[in-house]
Amino acid sequence: MADELTPETPEEEQPKKTHKQRKNGLYPGVSDELAESMRTGWADTELHGLEPIAQAAHTAARRAALSARFPGERLVVPAGRLKTRSNDTEYPFRASTEYAYLTGDQTENGVLVLEPTGETGHTATIYLLPRSNRENGEFWLSGQGELWVGRRHSLAEAEQLLGIPAKDVRELAEALTEAEGPVRAVRGHDSHIESALTDKVTKERDEELRVYLSEARAVKDDFEIGELQKAVDSTVRGFEDVVKVLDKAEATSERYIEGTFFLRARVEGNDIGYGSICAAGPHACTLHWVRNDGDVRSGDLLLLDAGVETHSLYTADVTRTLPINGTYTDIQRKIYDAVYESQEAGIAAVKPGAKFRDFHDASQHVLAEKLVEWGLLEGPVERVLELGLQRRWTLHGTGHMLGMDVHDCAAARTEAYVDGTLEPGMCLTVEPGLYFQADDLTVPAEYRGIGVRIEDDILVTEDGNRNLSAGLPRTSVEVEAWMARLKG
Repeated sequence: MADELTPETPEEEQPKKTHKQRKNGLYPGVSDELAESMRTGWADTELHGLEPIAQAAHTAARRAALSARFPGERLVVPAGRLKTRSNDTEYPFRASTEYAYLTGDQTENGVLVLEPTGETGHTATIYLLPRSNRENGEFWLSGQGELWVGRRHSLAEAEQLLGIPAKDVRELAEALTEAEGPVRAVRGHDSHIESALTDKVTKERDEELRVYLSEARAVKDDFEIGELQKAVDSTVRGFEDVVKVLDKAEATSERYIEGTFFLRARVEGNDIGYGSICAAGPHACTLHWVRNDGDVRSGDLLLLDAGVETHSLYTADVTRTLPINGTYTDIQRKIYDAVYESQEAGIAAVKPGAKFRDFHDASQHVLAEKLVEWGLLEGPVERVLELGLQRRWTLHGTGHMLGMDVHDCAAARTEAYVDGTLEPGMCLTVEPGLYFQADDLTVPAEYRGIGVRIEDDILVTEDGNRNLSAGLPRTSVEVEAWMARLKG
């Protein structure tokens, strides 16, 4: 990885200075001749007549709804900044969900500002880094310079693409410091912007903005539903990729599975939507197993929980529990089929007008019945559910909202989410599971170390629901036949 030539480069690493180099007032170690050369000889690459991005019409409606909710107040929504991974390297940038939802832009340092126009209405402005300046050396000597990180859109180009007037973000902090009137900001993404607003915002008012933007994403528009389906379709292909290389994973580790799925995510999308869970054998009993460094053994199960994130930042979230050698053992099939039956009950409960909790309750009822039937719990089932005894082996809730965040709408109020009612356009996961820890002495030895989860992405429709991830088989028999075809 190339190192930048900057004023911070240690003196002993700077090029030997000549008289002319010392004369240069821009940067130490840069001759007048080189500085002059880098200023000139560049073609004009300004782009004209750009078509708006696909989200533009939808983001305008979202900003209008936000404006109506907070009349007369200045609203500030940052994209965020690069985060250090180690020393002078950064993590790949991912714009804040709130910013991307309202603008469609994914640029680091970007900020959306809605400026009130009287008692009602707002004027939206997006603040971005402009093209690098060729005159002052920024283009090739700054770590943010385009010679280092690549061309970015000019402000005029951004306006064409996003449908929002654009200004230089480097002027924003001072403008916010001097501005008067009530302000709300989305916190946690840009400390520079928050510092400029220190005396103008309150945590309570900012939290109201965050909650609103979380709840606003609950019902998806047509564009969002299409992006979620795209994410799921790529995820299905990623699962197929994994099945085809299970023999290679057996020769290496769970990392082979992780890398295989990641390749699909990067080729067809922006990234994975969350850390892939590639849990073989007893690791399947660890809900968020993301170390992915364990052995992959024939005869064990693989619990693969993974999702592709699209270029527009919508993510799938799908889980299948697969027999590594292609065939379930009797005990594995018994547990798998119980989870499948539980999921069927949960999916059937997803429909408009139903309570959000209904699908969880339906799934848990089936699992409690199975645990009583197997003699692991003493009935009746209603007693088990009332005391929550099944949770020793079911562990988690049966699903969550899905969208730009894998756990979407997380800041929504309880009454609007967990205690709320399902509406057409909502998308959620249904993902019951049974997990028998390897050291659980309360179950027969044959159960120990087996973890099973089945997860699908379910869209609430006008007359029921649609399984967006129906492209992956779910029954144990279908899974075995599917794996046999892929393995040839």
